Amino acid sequence: MKKDVSLKKKWFGNDYGGFLVATEFLNRDSIVYSFGVGEDISFDTEIIEKYNCMVFGFDPTPKSINWVKSNQLSQNFKFFDFGIGDTTKTDFFYFPKNPDFVSGSTVEQSNINLDRKIEVQLKTLNDTMSLLEHKKVDVLKMDIEGAEYKVLENILDSDIEIGQILVEFHDRFFPNGKQKTIDILEKLKAHGFLVFGISETYDEISLINKNLIKSK
Repeated sequence: MKKDVSLKKKWFGNDYGGFLVATEFLNRDSIVYSFGVGEDISFDTEIIEKYNCMVFGFDPTPKSINWVKSNQLSQNFKFFDFGIGDTTKTDFFYFPKNPDFVSGSTVEQSNINLDRKIEVQLKTLNDTMSLLEHKKVDVLKMDIEGAEYKVLENILDSDIEIGQILVEFHDRFFPNGKQKTIDILEKLKAHGFLVFGISETYDEISLINKNLIKSK
């Protein structure tokens, strides 16, 4: 894996919950969507501190919902207790095999316990933006435990304006995971998204809409 373009970038958040962001394309009017909050909003907090923009966090996980309710958070951080999906529906959410972990998944993969599940609400990105009355998203961050492949397919099939896509790929959860990641990155590139940031673990990949670069 290699970068398609070199841009000014910075790691926002801690080692566990952070991502690389192309810094010169954000300001106080930027809209940031953060899917998969868990119990760590270091990314979201640092974005708010840097740009004073609005960050919208989403997570249907009971532990995450309780954590958000029990903490005093910035007024610029708005939380919603539903997740992102490739269709808008109620779906099963499976808890992780390790009960100490917060990150479950709506996808059947190696890290979850199929015997422990609850029903949660999922919405497509299009429906989420309609609900919040947003015409575009400047940064779309996703850490959704293996559901990213189907969700990205849905996003690419939709006419949605996105500036940057930051995603943690969970190819380790699937027998053909590496190929799944290669395939979706090729589709993202075909739709005009270029890789500008790769984490040291190669799990967190940051992409930018090439139209943003042209407009600079």
